[in-house]
Amino acid sequence: MKNYLLIGLLVATLGVGGLYIFNQNRSVTSQEANSTEVISSPASSVSVKEFTLTAKQWAFDPATITVKQGDKVRLKITSLDVTHGFSLPDFNVKVDLNPNAETVVEFTADKTGEFTFFCSVVCGTGHNDMKGKLIVL
Repeated sequence: MKNYLLIGLLVATLGVGGLYIFNQNRSVTSQEANSTEVISSPASSVSVKEFTLTAKQWAFDPATITVKQGDKVRLKITSLDVTHGFSLPDFNVKVDLNPNAETVVEFTADKTGEFTFFCSVVCGTGHNDMKGKLIVL
């Protein structure tokens, strides 16, 4: 009987001690993880270029946007008259633009060149000429 009591006491003591050690290690690990997240945060090194565009029959204003490769691009687009679309296929962007409502489009300019954006919703006789250009340097 004494052996069982002694074993039980030993297990209980080691269990509490092990739990203490486990919690101590866990706290350190948690602090290290938080520290790493703050240090490696990429948000401070990314440049965000924001533009306000209007869509109206049959033009985008401005019609040319210039950014640098790697920039995060944010476009705030408002249709002033009818439903238009905004399509920039090279960056997988395609949205409908409802009249008098701002639509926000975001993408990363991850390749250089000149890219055409255009209206993707038939909006009248000048629809085919409703185009613009994104220049990524």
